[in-house]
Amino acid sequence: MNTYYNRLADTIVRHSLKVLPGDNVLVEATDIPDAFTTTLIDRIAAAEGRPHALTQSQKVQRSLYRAATEEQMTLLGQIERRRMEAMQCYVGVRGSHNPSETSDVPRDRMNLYERHVWTPVHGQVRVPKTRWVVLRWPHPSMAQAARMSTDAFEEYYFRVCAGVDYDAMATALEPLHELMDQTDRVRITGPGTDLSFSIHGIPTVPCAGGCNLPDGEIFTAPVRDSVNGTIRFSAPSLQRGRTFEQIELEFRQGKIVAARCSQNVGELNSILDMDEGARYIGEWSLGVNPFVTAAIGDTLFDEKIAGSFHLTPGRAYDEADNGNRSDLHWDLVCIQRPECGGGEIRFDDVLVRKDGLFVLPQLAGLNPDALGKA
Repeated sequence: MNTYYNRLADTIVRHSLKVLPGDNVLVEATDIPDAFTTTLIDRIAAAEGRPHALTQSQKVQRSLYRAATEEQMTLLGQIERRRMEAMQCYVGVRGSHNPSETSDVPRDRMNLYERHVWTPVHGQVRVPKTRWVVLRWPHPSMAQAARMSTDAFEEYYFRVCAGVDYDAMATALEPLHELMDQTDRVRITGPGTDLSFSIHGIPTVPCAGGCNLPDGEIFTAPVRDSVNGTIRFSAPSLQRGRTFEQIELEFRQGKIVAARCSQNVGELNSILDMDEGARYIGEWSLGVNPFVTAAIGDTLFDEKIAGSFHLTPGRAYDEADNGNRSDLHWDLVCIQRPECGGGEIRFDDVLVRKDGLFVLPQLAGLNPDALGKA
């Protein structure tokens, strides 16, 4: 296990954050082993950074959210924002013994947290102004969701997070980066899906181990009012402690005008009604991690699945800004591999990916049989 810890910590400090001498680095550790937190601290110090640590418990957070008042969340947001403003780097390692721990937190309390803490601290400071990386921790609950033994899942976790050659991935992403920057119209088809939108003028951002682990995606955003058609997401999604499956969205001039799912449909629409921007899209991304092949119900993994894409109701990132603003940023994943029903993606009427595999010669290096050997 020490070898795994060291390899992952080195990937975080040297590759993801690129810690420099004198950098203040906040380690936010939620329900993870102290041994890994201390390994991270040691690696940051070895790079001559200044480690700071905040250890948290999801059960404690649940109690705080349930007791939340507007004044309490406002003060917490002010304190956390001031600390974040002093950081050059941030790493969030988030464990979850129970992914549904916050499922019984009242909706209005979670809104207070998202409005007064998450948005001003993470949305407005951490994401645009620090070098940051976030990752999950392989608790047995994740192994259970993945239908794997605990030991097998731990080996899988460390392979997909730190066993990828991210430098090779970055090189392989460049032709797709150039192509997307030249693309106007995108059309996606598949089971329950016929969706079109423009990405003209919106920057494209390749991700190869910089902000998420595991990593392996390239994202942009649709022109805000250009999204039209329908889409069905094949992967389940966890939001506010609840699992949503078979989500179907219908768009007209960029806005979600109908939203359905197999259960919790009332909660689905409540989330999309939290503010005006929640019914518009802030991100579109293609997943390319060759070792992530099936959904486990955890977004940080599922959005990197080779042969997948995700579409995001809510806030756009500054790096690929289409002007959409929201307290929500909800990545919804559709897998287009044959076992999930397949599907096609076209750029300006040219077929780019079919059934999860890139078909253009210059993009073949992103397919799993090539990238997985890098």
